[in-house]
Amino acid sequence: MSKANITTSGFSLAKRQELTGDDYYEIKQFNDLTIAVVCDGVGSADEGALAAKKVTNHLITNFKNIPKTWSMEKAIKTYLKSINSILYAQSMQDYERPELVTTVTVCVIKGNRLYAANVGDSRIYLYRDKVLTQLSHDHNEEGMDSVLTDAIGIDKDVEVFYFENNIHKDDKILMCSDGLYSLMSENMLMKHLVNGAYHIVKKASSLVDENLPDDTTAVILEINETDQIQKYKDLPLDIPVKLNRGDIIDGYKLTLSLIQNDRTWVCEKNSKEYVIKFAPYEALDNEDILDLYTKEVWNAKRLKAGFFPKSVVPKQRSARYYIMTKLEGITLKQYLKKRTLSIEESITLARTLLSMSQYLLKFNLVHGDIKPENIIVMQRDGKRIFKVIDFGSITEIFSLINKAGTPSYLAPERFQESAINEKTELYSIGVTLYESLTTSFPYGEIEPFQNPNFKDVKLPQKYNKNIPLWLESIILRATCVDQETRYSNYSMMKFELDNPNKVLPFFNKNTPLLKRNPLKVYKISFAISLFINIYLFLKIS
Repeated sequence: MSKANITTSGFSLAKRQELTGDDYYEIKQFNDLTIAVVCDGVGSADEGALAAKKVTNHLITNFKNIPKTWSMEKAIKTYLKSINSILYAQSMQDYERPELVTTVTVCVIKGNRLYAANVGDSRIYLYRDKVLTQLSHDHNEEGMDSVLTDAIGIDKDVEVFYFENNIHKDDKILMCSDGLYSLMSENMLMKHLVNGAYHIVKKASSLVDENLPDDTTAVILEINETDQIQKYKDLPLDIPVKLNRGDIIDGYKLTLSLIQNDRTWVCEKNSKEYVIKFAPYEALDNEDILDLYTKEVWNAKRLKAGFFPKSVVPKQRSARYYIMTKLEGITLKQYLKKRTLSIEESITLARTLLSMSQYLLKFNLVHGDIKPENIIVMQRDGKRIFKVIDFGSITEIFSLINKAGTPSYLAPERFQESAINEKTELYSIGVTLYESLTTSFPYGEIEPFQNPNFKDVKLPQKYNKNIPLWLESIILRATCVDQETRYSNYSMMKFELDNPNKVLPFFNKNTPLLKRNPLKVYKISFAISLFINIYLFLKIS
């Protein structure tokens, strides 16, 4: 589930007037996974606080890299049993008795599913439809709430209470130590958890005149929206392995395959032509590929703007596909095989790409693969306009794991595993403009798996003398190897594009001073020459 769909809060107070307590919590979000841990170090043990911190760190660290073949249940149980063994062994070695002892609750949210577990008497509640339900299980002696039957580090073996639930919009998950629920009834918990962790813990403290009898911790996870991508993924839809011309799927007749892998077709329905794109057949067995395609479908559905083809996801689908308007035009790459863009057309293209990028930024997205192959050239009212295609490359801004992009259009830092961001997208826009006006690349064409060497850029005017100096400066700044010199955001480049008279000549750091500022060089040379002449005159005199 996206970070934007979950609001998290956590707060802890030590008992009485102590500065630190034995409770420990942490909340982390990794891509589409949120994990929260609450531990209550057992106060009767000398090292309860240390145990709480060790367990929390162990879980958070390991959840960064869960083996793909593991279920969430296996991961949670394995990590809990692992840290239990570690703490128990360390206690036996250092104290010859259990001292590194703590309770634990852990919640993991992925997609629209809650995966959770607890050991001990710290609790997990679900608040839904004005009803509070305890999901965890208290490991206490019957009739003796203060006596634990199980905790992390108390024995060499541990019994983990594990459970799963679907989550809904507006759900609130409360994780807390016994210091909270021992002071507040379920009605009070319901009343105050809606205001967040800080509020509910402070309220508990106020009930005992700010003199808490036990360390008190709360973590609250609020579900603002369910994960729409997961909803699409969970639909029971077929993925056709083989597609042929003439096949009819939900009334759409396949007429022409557009891509070699036969997953994107021109189709016909009710005498109208569309483009239909199916999930790769590899998605049948590869969840990562299915995830990528499902994200593509979701983006195609929600991104509604004039620079994209209109897309719909039919509600009554029998297979994994989505429908796009068939654009009447050719790709910019095909167009450039015969001619370059005019200056006016290239400015229109630049504005289109920048507007598209700014639109995506509202969703915390970037296109990821801006290039002439993903741009359609169309004619409208006697003018050329441009549409951007390929919803499959669109990804989250600052993504480190996404490999979207084509080598010749990738910013130099992307080859060093840098995050994708506005600067890297601006580089791709710059290269696309350069190619559109010259049919060449600023640093030469880069082949897949090649280790590129970004040397001095070739000036666009050498290929096309019609390019004005101000536009050449914009292209050079956008394609600058040095990130610090490149445009830092879309708005900056768009401003200069709209105000040519304010564009300063662009020079790389290595450009000689004579070329960057000849007047300054002449002034310095004149001053030096004058000084030498005066010196010689005085010496002769």
